[in-house]
Amino acid sequence: MSLRSAALVGNPNAGKSALFNALTGARQKIANYPGVTVERKAGRLVLPGGEAIELTDLPGSYGLHATSPDEEVTRKVIMGEFPGEPAPQVLVIVLDASNLEQHLVFAQEVIALGRPCVIALNMVDLAERDGLTIDPAALQEALGVPVIATVAVRRRGLTELAAAIAAAEERAAEHHRPHTTLTERRVTAHAIAEAAIVSETARHRLHAKLDRLFLHPWAGPLILFALLFVVFQAVFTWATPFADALEGGIGWLTAQVRALMPESLLRDLITDGVLSGVGAVVVFLPQIVILFFFILAMEASGYMARAAFLMDRMMAGVGLSGRSFIPLLSSFACAIPGIMATRSITDPKDRLTTILIAPLMTCSARLPVYAVIIAAFIPNRSVLGPVGLQGLVLLGLYVFGIIAAMVVALVLRRSVTKGAASGFIMELPKYQMPHPKDLLIGLWQRAWIFLRRAGTIIFMVTVVLWLLLNFPRAAPGEDQVDASIAGHLANGLAVVVEPIGFNRDIALSLIPAMAAREVAVSSLATSYAVSAGDDEAAQAQQLGDRLKASWSLPTALAFLAWFVFAPQCMSTIAVTRRETNGWRWPIFMLIYLFALAYVFAGLTYWTAVWLGLG
Repeated sequence: MSLRSAALVGNPNAGKSALFNALTGARQKIANYPGVTVERKAGRLVLPGGEAIELTDLPGSYGLHATSPDEEVTRKVIMGEFPGEPAPQVLVIVLDASNLEQHLVFAQEVIALGRPCVIALNMVDLAERDGLTIDPAALQEALGVPVIATVAVRRRGLTELAAAIAAAEERAAEHHRPHTTLTERRVTAHAIAEAAIVSETARHRLHAKLDRLFLHPWAGPLILFALLFVVFQAVFTWATPFADALEGGIGWLTAQVRALMPESLLRDLITDGVLSGVGAVVVFLPQIVILFFFILAMEASGYMARAAFLMDRMMAGVGLSGRSFIPLLSSFACAIPGIMATRSITDPKDRLTTILIAPLMTCSARLPVYAVIIAAFIPNRSVLGPVGLQGLVLLGLYVFGIIAAMVVALVLRRSVTKGAASGFIMELPKYQMPHPKDLLIGLWQRAWIFLRRAGTIIFMVTVVLWLLLNFPRAAPGEDQVDASIAGHLANGLAVVVEPIGFNRDIALSLIPAMAAREVAVSSLATSYAVSAGDDEAAQAQQLGDRLKASWSLPTALAFLAWFVFAPQCMSTIAVTRRETNGWRWPIFMLIYLFALAYVFAGLTYWTAVWLGLG
């Protein structure tokens, strides 16, 4: 029988995608499986004899007993049960050589089907680097199917693997293992790993000791909190000179424009709108870069997965599974990919709860808002030795957001999304030193995303706001903001937010902030720039100085509390509508988040006033 198709199967993080890319090159097509939001990747593999076959990269799975939409698609394709998707003639089981025993559990289940199989023992170079030596011949003898050692990213073993795929059907049904229980497969996996001469070195034993420390039920959370503490101290301490330099540069550029251009609306648009508004956001690029440096380093080192393991216990306490941690972790960058990542959660109530609390994770767009208020109102002094008060407050805001999300999840799971939490299987990657090139690429991508938002969404909203602030023109002696369209809108909204300590300028910043959180900063900068008019002293003031002169400390603290809870950008709402197939849950999200923002901002303001803070 001529070979027409093959499929790559295996656990998540086995290197299937890298192997698929190496085998098919540019001969790929990507789409979703019909009826489900699971990606289908297929490509053309040319065998040694010249025959071209279709190779499919199936979603990662831990077993044929599906617990998620991804695993269900993999099971149906393997078994030939997916409509319009014939069963592949050969199954290429991809194993991570550095985590062999874990991956052999699923491999045995696939081999037991009696289908033509080939083992791709992938990432053998990383296994050797970590002190593991595996004998492919011994592993082949133990499993009864061909085993080919591969390094996908270096294209090692690809020719041998293609030849094994071509010859696989001839060996079919020669080695058929009976179905076994999960416990039996684990015992067998251990025995097979022993038979393959998997040896370990002192380095590998060191990794095991690190896991015993980082995953300790008491020491682990303390280490995690200490790392987060260092991160947020660094966000302020390390970023200050760079942020000051950017702020000074924008101030110098603004002064040059004022000196070179005659007084006109165009000059005011450039200085008060673009430079004051967009520039007020751009100065926080150093904080964004430093924050993501730590996040990317923890991910690349393998520590972030350990943090997920530690958080799984807390997630279970509020009715969620560990599957919710990765989407929520993604939401610290942006809630949009976080909400989309909930597709991997099999339980619908669990998934809906995760979507609804994702906006409470402190996304990177909040950082400029937090940073400008903290820098203006929290003294830049040390407490308890080298510990900075500003970094401590920033850490507190992030922790407050996480606690709020967990409390909301607990309430939701006991009311509108009531149901039992689903199980969770998580694979811990090996420890490794982050590669400098990968870190630089990741930081550049994050910085570019931030600057692109500043140059598109924030720029457009700021220009529109400037126009609304400048028309109609004020009569002589009249305040321009009060006379403008934006001023009239803000005065109306100010009546609603005045009880929680907000003034007209804050009310004005809340509306455009729905386009992007950072716009709240540019809106305040633009508003104060327009208010300054021809007052050179006021024009020279930085945003932080203007805020400190115009706001009380209780108002500033209430503003921070508002942004812990307030709904994120409209794009987040749109993605929520798409992922929940309607407007019911996005509207529910908006209502409950605005309600929490109003209540906690008010509580913060009146508590601060009662304590005599300003």
